[in-house]
Amino acid sequence: MKVSMFHLMPYRDLPEDFEKRYRSVWVDPPWGELADPEKVGQYYNWTLDELFYAARAGLDGVCTNEHHQNAYGFMPNPNIMGAYLAKATNGLPVAIVQMGATPPTTSPPIRVAEEYAMLDCISGGRLVAGMPLGTAMDVNFCYGIPPIEQRERYREAHDLIIKAWTSREIFAWNGKYWKLPLVNLWPRPIQTPHPPIWVPGSGSVSTWDLAIDNDHCYCYLSYYGWQWARDMVDGYWARVEQKGKERNPYRLGFLQLVAVAETDAAAERDYARHIEYFFHKCLHVYNGYTYPPGYHDWESLVHMVRRSAMDRRRLFNLQEKSYPDFVREGNVIAGSPATVQDQLEEAIRRLRIGNLMVLLHIGSMPHELTLKNIDLFAREVLPSLRPLWDDEGWENHWWPRALLSRAPQSAPAQP
Repeated sequence: MKVSMFHLMPYRDLPEDFEKRYRSVWVDPPWGELADPEKVGQYYNWTLDELFYAARAGLDGVCTNEHHQNAYGFMPNPNIMGAYLAKATNGLPVAIVQMGATPPTTSPPIRVAEEYAMLDCISGGRLVAGMPLGTAMDVNFCYGIPPIEQRERYREAHDLIIKAWTSREIFAWNGKYWKLPLVNLWPRPIQTPHPPIWVPGSGSVSTWDLAIDNDHCYCYLSYYGWQWARDMVDGYWARVEQKGKERNPYRLGFLQLVAVAETDAAAERDYARHIEYFFHKCLHVYNGYTYPPGYHDWESLVHMVRRSAMDRRRLFNLQEKSYPDFVREGNVIAGSPATVQDQLEEAIRRLRIGNLMVLLHIGSMPHELTLKNIDLFAREVLPSLRPLWDDEGWENHWWPRALLSRAPQSAPAQP
């Protein structure tokens, strides 16, 4: 299987009482009161260093993502980060996983097609092309797209991007939202017919359908952990079977928070305050921003409402929980290498995860501790995960073909 490092790049120094004084970490946190531009510059450089370190340590991919007007993860243009990583990792067998540029907010969407093609060319054909629908916070509140239009815009953008990559002829696009007289993409991706496409989501049935119908990898991005995700992922696999597709584990990507230390006690000592920072501050989002009317289509809305009341309550009492709760409920997998390995293997087998993304920088975690986490994960945990699906003989159609036969790098010495 493939394991990539995901990085949100949150603001690492929010005030202790942030969640009590401010309504939301997303959309309306006041920059002038909370942020220091010089610290932000340091965070960007640390983030790039951490992702590059993960690439050298032997992880299979490095992941960036797009968000706006927030202190939870502020890469407004992930392709700037991806361009550095594509160049810096040339010669390493690591995928550039853009999770990614958001098509509905990029006008016209061929800008995504062009920039992704650049990254694929710079990296020598190592791009994984994420196509996120986008959160309501980013798309509706920050960028002003009406919720009722978002999914329709996304589908049109998706089709336009793929046609721009694959058409042999110059064509005109006469869509509902974009009208382009001449589409003639320069450059085109190295990978043919196009780079593998990953579709991030949080459980919408229509997103499942788009991913399954187009044979994309569906990636469940949730920060509540694999135990919370079981019912949702079971529903996804049922949908896969209903549509007559194979239960190939590489059809599913999954994000999990992970913190590795020498022992379980050392993990709590090193990481507890940073994990609590993440859940208490970085996920402190005003409920009125999360699901405005029209954001979900009907089937997805019904599916969301049918989730059990107990599970829904778990999402809204984060402030009452501490590190032992987050570990016990599987929101984060933390502990010694043996503990982390056992729990990750259980999660991977239970959910049928073929493309795992691990969040190895969490909350306020300082740079040196992040490097330690990456190093311990790469040396002590990662080798046991890679062969988990080898016994079933599945082929990973959702990974750059140039990397499928290349051996991973050995991990560096502990920093």
